[in-house]
Amino acid sequence: MNQPGSSESRQAIQETEFYAGGPARGDLLINLLFGLTVIGIPFAVGAIVRALWLRFRITSRRIEVNGGWMGRDRSQVVYSQIREVRSVPRGFGAWGDMVLVLNDGAKLEMRSLPRFREVEAYIEERRAASTAPARPKGMAA
Repeated sequence: MNQPGSSESRQAIQETEFYAGGPARGDLLINLLFGLTVIGIPFAVGAIVRALWLRFRITSRRIEVNGGWMGRDRSQVVYSQIREVRSVPRGFGAWGDMVLVLNDGAKLEMRSLPRFREVEAYIEERRAASTAPARPKGMAA
């Protein structure tokens, strides 16, 4: 019998990783250059903090964002919780910022996301697959 906590049930769940990593390196480089001016110092500090402690993990089952002070804050969202995906290109389109609007109205921000267009398409594809009505077994297409 397959118990909920058994190793058999853990092996049955397959999760493939689409992207895992930190923010775009170009964001850090450009903000460090802006940091040479007095006005750009806060942007440079923000980019350094993101580069040190922000990590994204996008899999076939969920999206995980680790951030905050020393990377201690963790947010996880499954695709069925996402109502809308909004993105804005940054760095001449090399990276972008993305906001996931959840069903309950909450928002999850992902700043300086590399390959954001590919990630957005992947999220939309997974979101559509998770919200598609389940077809009863034995029914023809």
